[in-house]
Amino acid sequence: MAPGKIKNLKRNRSPGKTIEILFKISEAVGNTDNLEELYKVIHHRLDEILNVNHFYIALYDEEKDAIFFPFHVKEKEKTSEPFFDFKAVLSYTKRVIQSRKPMIFYEAEAPKGNAVMGQAFGNLGKIRMGAPLMINERVKGAILIQNDGSERDYEKEDLALLTSISRHIALALERKESEEQLANHRRMLEKILKSLPVGIALVQNRVFKWVNHEMLFLFGYESPRDFENQSTRMIYSNDEDFERVGQNIYQSVITGGTADYEIDLVKKDGTLFPVHIRLNSRDDENPMAWTIATFTDISQRKAGEKEKFEKEKLQGVLEMAGAVCHEINQPLQAILGYSELMLMGHESRPMEKKALRSIKSQAARLDKITGKLSGITHYRTVDYPGNTKIIDIWGVGKDMEH
Repeated sequence: MAPGKIKNLKRNRSPGKTIEILFKISEAVGNTDNLEELYKVIHHRLDEILNVNHFYIALYDEEKDAIFFPFHVKEKEKTSEPFFDFKAVLSYTKRVIQSRKPMIFYEAEAPKGNAVMGQAFGNLGKIRMGAPLMINERVKGAILIQNDGSERDYEKEDLALLTSISRHIALALERKESEEQLANHRRMLEKILKSLPVGIALVQNRVFKWVNHEMLFLFGYESPRDFENQSTRMIYSNDEDFERVGQNIYQSVITGGTADYEIDLVKKDGTLFPVHIRLNSRDDENPMAWTIATFTDISQRKAGEKEKFEKEKLQGVLEMAGAVCHEINQPLQAILGYSELMLMGHESRPMEKKALRSIKSQAARLDKITGKLSGITHYRTVDYPGNTKIIDIWGVGKDMEH
Protein backbone atom coordinates (compact mmCIF):
# COMPACT_ATOMS: atom_id res chain seq x y z
CA MET A 1 0.00 0.00 0.00
CA ALA A 2 1.33 3.44 -0.94
CA PRO A 3 2.49 5.73 1.90
CA GLY A 4 -0.16 8.13 3.10
CA LYS A 5 -3.08 5.96 2.04
CA ILE A 6 -5.36 5.26 4.97
CA LYS A 7 -6.94 1.84 5.27
CA ASN A 8 -10.53 2.02 6.38
CA LEU A 9 -11.83 -1.39 5.43
CA LYS A 10 -13.47 -3.51 8.09
CA ARG A 11 -11.43 -6.64 8.70
CA ASN A 12 -12.71 -10.14 9.44
CA ARG A 13 -12.59 -10.39 13.21
CA SER A 14 -14.68 -13.49 13.66
CA PRO A 15 -13.71 -15.82 16.54
CA GLY A 16 -12.53 -18.43 14.06
CA LYS A 17 -10.31 -15.95 12.22
CA THR A 18 -8.91 -14.59 15.50
CA ILE A 19 -8.04 -18.10 16.68
CA GLU A 20 -6.40 -18.82 13.33
CA ILE A 21 -4.27 -15.66 13.58
CA LEU A 22 -3.21 -16.46 17.14
CA PHE A 23 -2.30 -19.99 16.11
CA LYS A 24 -0.14 -18.73 13.22
CA ILE A 25 1.58 -16.20 15.50
CA SER A 26 2.20 -18.90 18.10
CA GLU A 27 3.66 -21.14 15.39
CA ALA A 28 5.91 -18.30 14.21
CA VAL A 29 7.18 -17.77 17.77
CA GLY A 30 8.21 -21.42 17.92
CA ASN A 31 9.81 -21.54 14.48
CA THR A 32 11.36 -18.09 13.99
CA ASP A 33 14.70 -17.36 15.64
CA ASN A 34 15.11 -13.87 14.21
CA LEU A 35 13.06 -11.34 16.20
CA GLU A 36 12.74 -8.86 13.35
CA GLU A 37 11.29 -11.57 11.12
CA LEU A 38 8.90 -12.51 13.92
CA TYR A 39 7.76 -8.91 14.29
CA LYS A 40 7.05 -8.78 10.56
CA VAL A 41 4.95 -11.92 10.78
CA ILE A 42 3.02 -10.58 13.77
CA HIS A 43 2.35 -7.27 12.01
CA HIS A 44 1.21 -9.03 8.86
CA ARG A 45 -1.11 -11.42 10.72
CA LEU A 46 -2.53 -8.70 12.94
CA ASP A 47 -3.27 -6.56 9.90
CA GLU A 48 -5.46 -9.36 8.58
CA ILE A 49 -8.10 -8.72 11.26
CA LEU A 50 -7.41 -5.11 12.33
CA ASN A 51 -6.67 -1.94 10.40
CA VAL A 52 -3.10 -1.20 11.42
CA ASN A 53 -1.63 1.99 9.96
CA HIS A 54 1.09 2.13 12.60
CA PHE A 55 2.69 -0.83 14.40
CA TYR A 56 5.42 -0.50 17.02
CA ILE A 57 7.47 -2.68 19.29
CA ALA A 58 9.01 -0.53 22.02
CA LEU A 59 11.61 -1.93 24.44
CA TYR A 60 12.38 -0.18 27.71
CA ASP A 61 15.91 -0.09 29.12
CA GLU A 62 15.42 0.75 32.79
CA GLU A 63 19.13 1.20 33.45
CA LYS A 64 19.46 3.80 30.68
CA ASP A 65 15.93 5.13 31.22
CA ALA A 66 15.40 4.93 27.48
CA ILE A 67 13.01 3.50 24.90
CA PHE A 68 14.27 1.74 21.77
CA PHE A 69 12.28 0.64 18.73
CA PRO A 70 13.53 -2.68 17.32
CA PHE A 71 10.59 -2.75 14.90
CA HIS A 72 8.12 -0.15 13.60
CA VAL A 73 5.84 0.27 10.61
CA LYS A 74 4.59 3.77 9.79
CA GLU A 75 2.68 4.83 6.74
CA LYS A 76 3.00 8.56 7.19
CA GLU A 77 5.95 9.33 9.39
CA LYS A 78 9.68 8.84 9.50
CA THR A 79 11.32 6.11 11.51
CA SER A 80 11.10 6.64 15.26
CA GLU A 81 14.39 7.27 16.97
CA PRO A 82 15.25 6.08 20.49
CA PHE A 83 14.61 8.65 23.17
CA PHE A 84 16.04 8.97 26.63
CA ASP A 85 14.95 10.42 29.96
CA PHE A 86 11.88 8.23 29.55
CA LYS A 87 10.51 8.90 33.03
CA ALA A 88 10.23 12.62 32.30
CA VAL A 89 8.43 12.17 28.95
CA LEU A 90 4.65 12.17 28.56
CA SER A 91 3.79 9.47 26.06
CA TYR A 92 1.28 6.73 25.39
CA THR A 93 4.07 4.16 25.59
CA LYS A 94 4.96 5.34 29.08
CA ARG A 95 1.34 5.07 30.23
CA VAL A 96 1.11 1.47 28.99
CA ILE A 97 4.42 0.48 30.58
CA GLN A 98 3.70 2.18 33.90
CA SER A 99 0.14 0.86 34.14
CA ARG A 100 1.37 -2.67 33.35
CA LYS A 101 -1.94 -3.34 31.59
CA PRO A 102 -3.40 -2.99 28.08
CA MET A 103 -4.87 0.42 27.25
CA ILE A 104 -6.87 2.04 24.44
CA PHE A 105 -6.56 5.72 23.48
CA TYR A 106 -9.07 7.77 21.47
CA GLU A 107 -8.26 10.93 19.57
CA ALA A 108 -11.14 12.75 21.25
CA GLU A 109 -9.64 12.05 24.67
CA ALA A 110 -6.16 13.30 23.84
CA PRO A 111 -5.05 16.48 25.67
CA LYS A 112 -5.41 19.42 23.31
CA GLY A 113 -2.24 21.24 22.37
CA ASN A 114 -0.01 18.75 24.25
CA ALA A 115 2.61 17.93 21.64
CA VAL A 116 4.75 15.82 23.95
CA MET A 117 2.00 13.23 24.28
CA GLY A 118 2.85 12.12 20.78
CA GLN A 119 6.60 12.24 21.21
CA ALA A 120 7.01 8.50 21.20
CA PHE A 121 4.88 7.78 18.16
CA GLY A 122 3.88 11.05 16.57
CA ASN A 123 0.23 12.05 16.32
CA LEU A 124 -2.36 9.90 18.02
CA GLY A 125 -4.53 9.33 14.98
CA LYS A 126 -8.11 8.27 15.47
CA ILE A 127 -7.41 5.40 17.84
CA ARG A 128 -4.47 3.60 19.40
CA MET A 129 -4.08 0.44 21.51
CA GLY A 130 -1.15 -0.76 23.55
CA ALA A 131 -0.23 -3.75 25.69
CA PRO A 132 2.81 -4.24 27.93
CA LEU A 133 5.44 -6.89 27.24
CA MET A 134 5.84 -8.75 30.52
CA ILE A 135 8.75 -11.10 31.29
CA ASN A 136 8.66 -12.68 34.74
CA GLU A 137 6.64 -9.82 36.24
CA ARG A 138 9.08 -7.40 34.64
CA VAL A 139 7.89 -4.90 32.02
CA LYS A 140 10.20 -5.21 29.06
CA GLY A 141 8.36 -2.77 26.82
CA ALA A 142 5.10 -2.51 24.91
CA ILE A 143 3.38 -3.26 21.62
CA LEU A 144 1.24 -0.46 20.16
CA ILE A 145 -0.94 -0.24 17.07
CA GLN A 146 -2.74 2.77 15.62
CA ASN A 147 -5.39 3.45 13.00
CA ASP A 148 -5.94 6.81 11.34
CA GLY A 149 -9.31 5.96 9.82
CA SER A 150 -11.98 5.67 12.49
CA GLU A 151 -12.25 5.52 16.27
CA ARG A 152 -14.68 2.64 15.80
CA ASP A 153 -12.09 0.50 14.07
CA TYR A 154 -10.81 -0.88 17.38
CA GLU A 155 -12.98 -2.14 20.17
CA LYS A 156 -12.16 -2.75 23.79
CA GLU A 157 -12.52 -6.48 23.13
CA ASP A 158 -9.58 -6.15 20.74
CA LEU A 159 -7.37 -5.41 23.73
CA ALA A 160 -7.63 -9.09 24.68
CA LEU A 161 -6.23 -10.04 21.27
CA LEU A 162 -3.39 -7.52 21.57
CA THR A 163 -2.64 -8.75 25.11
CA SER A 164 -2.43 -12.33 23.86
CA ILE A 165 -0.06 -11.26 21.08
CA SER A 166 2.04 -9.32 23.60
CA ARG A 167 2.48 -12.53 25.59
CA HIS A 168 3.78 -14.27 22.48
CA ILE A 169 6.24 -11.45 21.87
CA ALA A 170 7.33 -11.49 25.52
CA LEU A 171 7.90 -15.26 25.22
CA ALA A 172 10.10 -14.72 22.17
CA LEU A 173 12.01 -11.95 23.96
CA GLU A 174 12.53 -14.14 27.00
CA ARG A 175 13.84 -16.94 24.80
CA LYS A 176 16.14 -14.48 23.04
CA GLU A 177 17.41 -13.17 26.38
CA SER A 178 18.06 -16.73 27.56
CA GLU A 179 19.93 -17.53 24.36
CA GLU A 180 22.03 -14.38 24.70
CA GLN A 181 22.77 -15.14 28.35
CA LEU A 182 23.72 -18.69 27.43
CA ALA A 183 25.93 -17.42 24.62
CA ASN A 184 27.56 -14.93 27.02
CA HIS A 185 28.14 -17.68 29.57
CA ARG A 186 29.67 -19.87 26.89
CA ARG A 187 31.96 -17.07 25.76
CA MET A 188 32.92 -16.37 29.38
CA LEU A 189 33.56 -20.06 30.03
CA GLU A 190 35.62 -20.29 26.86
CA LYS A 191 37.72 -17.31 27.98
CA ILE A 192 38.20 -18.92 31.38
CA LEU A 193 39.24 -22.22 29.83
CA LYS A 194 41.62 -20.44 27.47
CA SER A 195 43.26 -18.53 30.31
CA LEU A 196 43.72 -21.50 32.65
CA PRO A 197 47.38 -22.53 33.00
CA VAL A 198 46.50 -26.22 32.50
CA GLY A 199 45.59 -28.16 29.40
CA ILE A 200 41.95 -29.25 29.22
CA ALA A 201 40.49 -31.79 26.83
CA LEU A 202 37.12 -33.38 26.20
CA VAL A 203 37.72 -37.02 25.34
CA GLN A 204 35.28 -39.59 23.95
CA ASN A 205 36.43 -43.20 24.17
CA ARG A 206 40.07 -42.04 24.18
CA VAL A 207 39.55 -39.77 21.16
CA PHE A 208 40.08 -36.01 21.48
CA LYS A 209 36.93 -33.99 20.73
CA TRP A 210 37.96 -30.57 22.05
CA VAL A 211 41.06 -29.00 23.58
CA ASN A 212 41.85 -25.57 24.98
CA HIS A 213 44.77 -23.39 23.86
CA GLU A 214 47.00 -24.48 26.74
CA MET A 215 46.96 -28.00 25.26
CA LEU A 216 48.44 -26.59 22.05
CA PHE A 217 51.16 -24.83 24.04
CA LEU A 218 51.95 -27.89 26.17
CA PHE A 219 52.30 -30.28 23.25
CA GLY A 220 53.66 -27.88 20.62
CA TYR A 221 50.75 -27.89 18.18
CA GLU A 222 49.36 -24.95 16.21
CA SER A 223 45.62 -25.55 15.96
CA PRO A 224 42.85 -27.34 17.91
CA ARG A 225 42.17 -29.21 14.67
CA ASP A 226 45.46 -31.06 15.22
CA PHE A 227 43.75 -32.80 18.16
CA GLU A 228 40.12 -33.06 17.05
CA ASN A 229 39.02 -36.65 16.36
CA GLN A 230 42.55 -37.93 16.95
CA SER A 231 43.33 -40.86 19.23
CA THR A 232 44.98 -39.98 22.52
CA ARG A 233 47.73 -42.36 21.39
CA MET A 234 49.31 -39.27 19.75
CA ILE A 235 50.60 -38.01 23.13
CA TYR A 236 52.09 -41.31 24.32
CA SER A 237 55.65 -42.31 23.48
CA ASN A 238 54.86 -45.97 22.83
CA ASP A 239 52.02 -48.47 22.56
CA GLU A 240 52.88 -50.09 25.89
CA ASP A 241 52.33 -46.86 27.82
CA PHE A 242 49.13 -46.19 25.92
CA GLU A 243 47.66 -49.63 26.72
CA ARG A 244 48.86 -49.67 30.32
CA VAL A 245 47.52 -46.21 31.12
CA GLY A 246 44.25 -47.03 29.37
CA GLN A 247 43.71 -50.03 31.66
CA ASN A 248 44.58 -47.99 34.75
CA ILE A 249 42.23 -45.19 33.70
CA TYR A 250 39.41 -47.63 33.07
CA GLN A 251 39.74 -49.26 36.48
CA SER A 252 40.01 -45.91 38.32
CA VAL A 253 37.11 -44.30 36.48
CA ILE A 254 34.87 -47.36 36.83
CA THR A 255 35.42 -47.56 40.59
CA GLY A 256 35.69 -43.90 41.59
CA GLY A 257 34.67 -41.77 38.62
CA THR A 258 38.14 -40.18 38.43
CA ALA A 259 41.67 -41.11 37.47
CA ASP A 260 44.83 -39.41 38.67
CA TYR A 261 48.35 -40.29 37.51
CA GLU A 262 51.74 -38.98 36.32
CA ILE A 263 53.53 -40.04 33.17
CA ASP A 264 56.02 -38.81 30.59
CA LEU A 265 54.16 -37.73 27.44
CA VAL A 266 55.50 -36.77 24.04
CA LYS A 267 55.31 -33.42 22.28
CA LYS A 268 54.89 -32.90 18.56
CA ASP A 269 58.68 -32.65 18.16
CA GLY A 270 59.21 -35.93 20.01
CA THR A 271 60.37 -34.36 23.28
CA LEU A 272 59.27 -36.17 26.42
CA PHE A 273 58.10 -34.21 29.45
CA PRO A 274 56.46 -35.21 32.77
CA VAL A 275 52.71 -34.55 33.03
CA HIS A 276 50.12 -34.89 35.76
CA ILE A 277 46.78 -36.03 34.33
CA ARG A 278 43.40 -36.01 36.06
CA LEU A 279 40.26 -37.36 34.44
CA ASN A 280 36.62 -37.05 35.46
CA SER A 281 33.83 -39.08 33.91
CA ARG A 282 30.63 -37.43 32.65
CA ASP A 283 28.70 -40.66 32.09
CA ASP A 284 27.79 -42.89 35.03
CA GLU A 285 26.59 -45.75 32.82
CA ASN A 286 29.60 -45.72 30.50
CA PRO A 287 32.39 -43.82 32.31
CA MET A 288 34.83 -44.01 29.42
CA ALA A 289 32.33 -42.65 26.89
CA TRP A 290 32.97 -39.03 27.86
CA THR A 291 35.76 -37.78 30.11
CA ILE A 292 37.19 -34.36 30.90
CA ALA A 293 40.96 -34.49 31.27
CA THR A 294 43.33 -31.86 32.67
CA PHE A 295 47.05 -31.90 31.81
CA THR A 296 49.64 -30.12 33.96
CA ASP A 297 53.31 -29.83 33.03
CA ILE A 298 55.22 -30.87 36.16
CA SER A 299 58.71 -30.39 34.73
CA GLN A 300 59.53 -27.62 37.20
CA ARG A 301 58.20 -29.63 40.10
CA LYS A 302 60.25 -32.64 39.03
CA ALA A 303 63.34 -30.45 38.61
CA GLY A 304 62.75 -29.05 42.09
CA GLU A 305 62.36 -32.53 43.54
CA LYS A 306 65.57 -33.65 41.83
CA GLU A 307 67.44 -30.60 43.09
CA LYS A 308 66.17 -31.24 46.61
CA PHE A 309 67.25 -34.88 46.39
CA GLU A 310 70.70 -33.91 45.15
CA LYS A 311 71.08 -31.38 47.96
CA GLU A 312 70.05 -33.97 50.53
CA LYS A 313 72.46 -36.48 49.00
CA LEU A 314 75.28 -33.93 49.01
CA GLN A 315 74.50 -33.10 52.61
CA GLY A 316 74.83 -36.78 53.43
CA VAL A 317 78.18 -36.94 51.66
CA LEU A 318 79.44 -33.86 53.49
CA GLU A 319 78.34 -35.19 56.86
CA MET A 320 79.99 -38.55 56.16
CA ALA A 321 83.18 -36.85 54.96
CA GLY A 322 83.24 -34.69 58.09
CA ALA A 323 82.81 -37.72 60.33
CA VAL A 324 85.57 -39.63 58.50
CA CYS A 325 87.95 -36.69 58.70
CA HIS A 326 87.24 -36.22 62.40
CA GLU A 327 87.78 -39.87 63.27
CA ILE A 328 90.91 -40.30 61.15
CA ASN A 329 92.62 -37.03 61.97
CA GLN A 330 93.63 -37.81 65.59
CA PRO A 331 95.31 -41.20 64.98
CA LEU A 332 96.79 -39.79 61.79
CA GLN A 333 98.46 -36.96 63.65
CA ALA A 334 99.83 -39.45 66.17
CA ILE A 335 101.33 -41.55 63.38
CA LEU A 336 102.90 -38.48 61.80
CA GLY A 337 104.32 -37.33 65.15
CA TYR A 338 105.79 -40.68 66.17
CA SER A 339 107.28 -41.35 62.76
CA GLU A 340 108.98 -37.94 62.88
CA LEU A 341 110.44 -38.66 66.36
CA MET A 342 111.71 -42.04 65.31
CA LEU A 343 113.42 -40.56 62.27
CA MET A 344 115.23 -38.14 64.53
CA GLY A 345 116.79 -41.00 66.54
CA HIS A 346 120.43 -42.02 65.69
CA GLU A 347 120.08 -45.66 66.56
CA SER A 348 117.78 -46.47 63.65
CA ARG A 349 119.28 -48.56 60.89
CA PRO A 350 119.05 -47.50 57.23
CA MET A 351 116.28 -50.02 56.43
CA GLU A 352 114.27 -48.89 59.39
CA LYS A 353 114.65 -45.25 58.42
CA LYS A 354 113.42 -46.05 54.92
CA ALA A 355 110.35 -47.74 56.36
CA LEU A 356 109.72 -44.81 58.70
CA ARG A 357 109.96 -42.37 55.78
CA SER A 358 107.40 -44.47 53.89
CA ILE A 359 105.06 -44.46 56.90
CA LYS A 360 105.44 -40.70 57.18
CA SER A 361 104.79 -40.26 53.43
CA GLN A 362 101.61 -42.36 53.50
CA ALA A 363 100.40 -40.59 56.63
CA ALA A 364 100.95 -37.26 54.86
CA ARG A 365 98.97 -38.60 51.92
CA LEU A 366 96.14 -39.52 54.29
CA ASP A 367 96.29 -36.02 55.73
CA LYS A 368 95.94 -34.60 52.21
CA ILE A 369 92.96 -36.89 51.55
CA THR A 370 91.15 -35.79 54.71
CA GLY A 371 91.83 -32.17 53.77
CA LYS A 372 90.29 -32.81 50.34
CA LEU A 373 87.26 -34.49 51.89
CA SER A 374 86.67 -31.59 54.25
CA GLY A 375 86.60 -29.19 51.27
CA ILE A 376 83.92 -30.99 49.23
CA THR A 377 81.10 -28.73 47.94
CA HIS A 378 80.10 -30.75 44.85
CA TYR A 379 80.92 -34.26 43.84
CA ARG A 380 80.83 -36.72 41.03
CA THR A 381 81.22 -40.45 40.87
CA VAL A 382 83.56 -42.62 38.85
CA ASP A 383 83.34 -46.28 37.90
CA TYR A 384 85.08 -48.72 40.22
CA PRO A 385 85.86 -52.41 39.77
CA GLY A 386 82.97 -54.63 40.83
CA ASN A 387 80.33 -52.72 38.85
CA THR A 388 80.15 -50.00 41.52
CA LYS A 389 80.73 -46.28 41.68
CA ILE A 390 82.80 -44.25 44.13
CA ILE A 391 83.12 -40.53 44.79
CA ASP A 392 85.94 -38.91 42.83
CA ILE A 393 87.49 -36.92 45.66
CA TRP A 394 90.29 -35.60 43.41
CA GLY A 395 87.80 -34.21 40.92
CA VAL A 396 85.56 -32.36 43.37
CA GLY A 397 84.86 -28.68 42.74
CA LYS A 398 82.09 -26.21 42.65
CA ASP A 399 81.86 -26.29 38.82
CA MET A 400 81.56 -30.09 38.58
CA GLU A 401 78.41 -31.64 37.16
CA HIS A 402 76.34 -33.75 39.56
